[in-house]
Amino acid sequence: MASDTTARSDTFDVGGELTVNRLGLGAMRITGDDIVGRPDDEDDAKAVLERAVELGVDFVDTADSYGPGVSERLIGEALGDRDDVVVASKAGLLRNRDGDWLPHGDPDFLKNQVLCSLDRLDTDTIDLYQYHRPDPDSDFEASVHAFAEMKDAGQIAHVGLSNVTVEQLETATDIVDIATVQNRYNVGHRDDEDVLRACERTEVGFIPWGPMYTVDEAGVAGALAAVADRNDATARQVALAWLLDHSDVTLPIPGTSSVEHLESNVAAAELSLTDEDAAALNEIDPQP
Repeated sequence: MASDTTARSDTFDVGGELTVNRLGLGAMRITGDDIVGRPDDEDDAKAVLERAVELGVDFVDTADSYGPGVSERLIGEALGDRDDVVVASKAGLLRNRDGDWLPHGDPDFLKNQVLCSLDRLDTDTIDLYQYHRPDPDSDFEASVHAFAEMKDAGQIAHVGLSNVTVEQLETATDIVDIATVQNRYNVGHRDDEDVLRACERTEVGFIPWGPMYTVDEAGVAGALAAVADRNDATARQVALAWLLDHSDVTLPIPGTSSVEHLESNVAAAELSLTDEDAAALNEIDPQP
């Protein structure tokens, strides 16, 4: 498949009003090793962001914990506050020198983090701000209320959740309108199928993180390779095309630090799977 293409996936209205192409970009990989510190070449990282927009990608996902702070800062410097790009970020995880991801949902902490995110992203209002992961040591409803207060203050336009159950989604929806849910999901890992279906029922965008996480696992790689061969595509492109075909509310955000890989990922938006292809992929036994 050619790499000089534009994003041509269907669109989705985030929060009912922010129309984006359904194939976005995850900006976790534009940081240093283990998602800590600066990348080796910040100009190369910014080139990925700039090339993505050139290709028609208009949905970029990041988090305050990526770097931490590095990914948001690079997005702010490379893209600024553009009207034609929806930027989503997240708060609720702390990092340490060992690279651990530590849930931290204290409302005061979250309200502090949005101020940092606003500054790094060089914007007055973040398009979509997501609670990164429920914290077992913080009251979930209190954490969600913090995001509702950010929205009321005009700091964020829309609220999202990440790594939540259907019950938590329903609880949060009683507090504030939820625009998106971001959970781990791909052709080989479908534990949160019930969450996806709940999002479909309520027209909430579903952002599958790790969209190609199990591409190389036994039982998955073979099926993807067979479909890829029939379509003159790569296994990664097939994995992304399956996500786009599987539900009208999915918003895959493949991440990369390479312009070459970015162009290949974006080309997946052009791939149309046949009924035979879809059936073969649907029959994959999802991994635990």
